[in-house]
Amino acid sequence: MIKILIVDDEKAICDLIDMNLTAAGYSCKIVQNGLAALDMIEKEDFDLILLDIMLPGADGYDIMEYIRPLKIPVIFITAKHEVKDRVKGLKLGAEDYLVKPFDVIELIARVEVVLRRFHKTQKVLQAGDVLVDTEARKVMKGSKIIALTNKEYGLLLLFIRNKNVALFKETLYEKVWGDEYITDSRTLELHVQRLRKKMSWEKNLVAVYKVGYRLEI
Repeated sequence: MIKILIVDDEKAICDLIDMNLTAAGYSCKIVQNGLAALDMIEKEDFDLILLDIMLPGADGYDIMEYIRPLKIPVIFITAKHEVKDRVKGLKLGAEDYLVKPFDVIELIARVEVVLRRFHKTQKVLQAGDVLVDTEARKVMKGSKIIALTNKEYGLLLLFIRNKNVALFKETLYEKVWGDEYITDSRTLELHVQRLRKKMSWEKNLVAVYKVGYRLEI
């Protein structure tokens, strides 16, 4: 399982990230102090580090200097939004730089992009009794293989990677169709209906009023 270290001194932010990345199938550990982060990195191997800049003990830039020779990918997550801060973080070797406040689905997408870049993607995703082998592109529900169209498969991956998170219709459409969402189009709704039926998710894949859909697992 992919292991991610979350380094941030704001407990609410840590809990939010942990909850959503765990739901997406990642194993997470949290530290809220820069020196504690260095100790954790010495003791354990991580596939990715999500790193705040303003930390007690040692700041994110100091930690980045320590991490760089270890070749562990880092995404800075910080309230420091000026261009000079972004440039400094990226020049120190960070793979990405995300400014608070951020959308959870954007964070998960950026995590996936960086992990793919380092060939550390999750090969098998799970949601209840559903398993998805992303390498073989095979979907199993229990012992049964489920045949999905390309668009249904794309929606399935988004829902599983964002379990229990309400996803906007615009986001779903843009991610799967690669185009701007048209308000009066029923294309997305019909695909969700078919996916719901094929996966027997009548009670799990729920509509969220004025937002979109959420997979409740």
